[in-house]
Amino acid sequence: MTEPISGHQQTDEMPPRLAGQNRLRLIGMCFAAAFLTIAGQLAHLTIFPAQDDGPVRPLAESPLPRPDIVDRNGVLLATDVAVASIFADPSKIIDMDEAVEALTATMPDLDARELRRKLSASRRFAWIKRQVSPEERDAVYNLGIPGVSYVNERRRVYPQGRLAAHVAGYVDLDTRGIAGIEKYLDDRGALYTASLAEPTEHRTGPAQLSLDIRVQAAMIDELTKAIGKFHAIAGGGIVMDIGTGEVLAMVSLPDFNPNQENKNFSKDQQNRMTSGVYELGSVIKAVTFAMALDSGKVTLESRFDTRFPLVIGSARIHDFHPQNRLLTTEEVFCESSNIGTAKMALEVGLEEHQAFLRKVGLFDKLQTELPEAAGPLLPRRWSRLVTATTAFGHGFAVQPLQGAAVVAGLLNGGHLITPTFLRRNEEEALAMATTVIKPATSETLRYLFRQNALKGSAGKADVIGYRVGGKTGTAEKVVNGRYDKNQRLASFIGAFPMDDPRYLVMVMLDDPKAIPGTYGFATAGWNAVPAAASVIERIAPMLGVEPVFSEQDLQKLAKLEAKDKKTRGDAPD
Repeated sequence: MTEPISGHQQTDEMPPRLAGQNRLRLIGMCFAAAFLTIAGQLAHLTIFPAQDDGPVRPLAESPLPRPDIVDRNGVLLATDVAVASIFADPSKIIDMDEAVEALTATMPDLDARELRRKLSASRRFAWIKRQVSPEERDAVYNLGIPGVSYVNERRRVYPQGRLAAHVAGYVDLDTRGIAGIEKYLDDRGALYTASLAEPTEHRTGPAQLSLDIRVQAAMIDELTKAIGKFHAIAGGGIVMDIGTGEVLAMVSLPDFNPNQENKNFSKDQQNRMTSGVYELGSVIKAVTFAMALDSGKVTLESRFDTRFPLVIGSARIHDFHPQNRLLTTEEVFCESSNIGTAKMALEVGLEEHQAFLRKVGLFDKLQTELPEAAGPLLPRRWSRLVTATTAFGHGFAVQPLQGAAVVAGLLNGGHLITPTFLRRNEEEALAMATTVIKPATSETLRYLFRQNALKGSAGKADVIGYRVGGKTGTAEKVVNGRYDKNQRLASFIGAFPMDDPRYLVMVMLDDPKAIPGTYGFATAGWNAVPAAASVIERIAPMLGVEPVFSEQDLQKLAKLEAKDKKTRGDAPD
């Protein structure tokens, strides 16, 4: 049977027009599916963030603004300012290459390789850049990169820069106190924590320090000049209120700028006045004299034979400036006789000597608000020779601040007061003070200090009108376990006005050199003492100490005026 014949030949192929429409539908469906997938993922990440073992922003608890730090007159030393920090949630980054390219173009200081490593991590949070400028913050925000945003933080700034660096201290990027008063505030629990959404609540009041930034600036300036003039490698200085123990200035050079981002400070930039210990040399003789006078075994009328070296076993103790004669107590002090001072200590006795050093705290670590504090280095075994050498400051080392505090206690009537970097009145200070010597002994010591400035090694400290007194010290430095006669630490501790001491000044120079005009000498009387005099001359008016001119002072002023006129070439009146 034959099949019917139609007008078109039967075939399995789809008409061309219909096939083209189907292909377009398929492509459209693929694009729609891709778009819906991306949109759905974005919506899911936005509305239902993935859960893992860490929050997207691990900043739910952050310290609130730290209390401002101000000096005793209210001058701002440290405060918080608002800044932004850029972060990312790597899991939300859609196109890493595009994100890296855009971010490094906006912030050229970013390292592309390091940024890629951060964005490739499996964690949900990564810092991109901390504490950016407002311009950088806005530029990154305008990029609109999914998963990249910013959070408002705080940055600690120090308006006075280096001026109070060692006292104020500094914080890390997360505003945690690392050094100085900043760390003290954290350790004392002076800060609160709360949500970043409430950055202005619960702000604490300012922390007022005992520092006077004017006095601090004067000390830094004069120390810098002295270090340069005498080619010293470092220096330090302290100004203290003798009646309260308040530290008005404390300087250690080289110092640092707490505003710099890199806080990897060198060992040379440490606070030498509290975190270092040094042999203060003849400055410690003041302690020996106080002990001997207070014991009653030595008086101003006592005499000591310094004609020959003091021999103890195989050791021989000499004087730097031998007098080769009998010296009175006053002469031993003003001539800074090692032999005479050692004989005083031996007269008191080994046990009483150790007991007195313990009494004034030189066997213990001085602890103030500053966390940087070093303990004293003491002789391992106490002997007759140790008593003799310790009497003039040889063989044991203490914090410079500790040495200053002890001398202040010997001059203020005998009240040993722990120094403070916070405001304190005299009544509060006396309530916590320890009596270490009799008032009469303190008065005698003040007399010796004043005489030393009038006719002894501290003569260059006698600022006209301010009745300065003091004690010098020059100690050989220990290098590779041995004393080096060519390297020294020169120091001076003085006070003014000595008839009623109000302020103590300490200046320390590390390895000063002899210069033209010092006649080959590099001892404290030629460098630390004149530096201290310059400090006193500048700060006394600031502190309200009025000059009182004796007849001798007026004569000195007249001579200086005549000399000045001659230098200028003025005609005589």
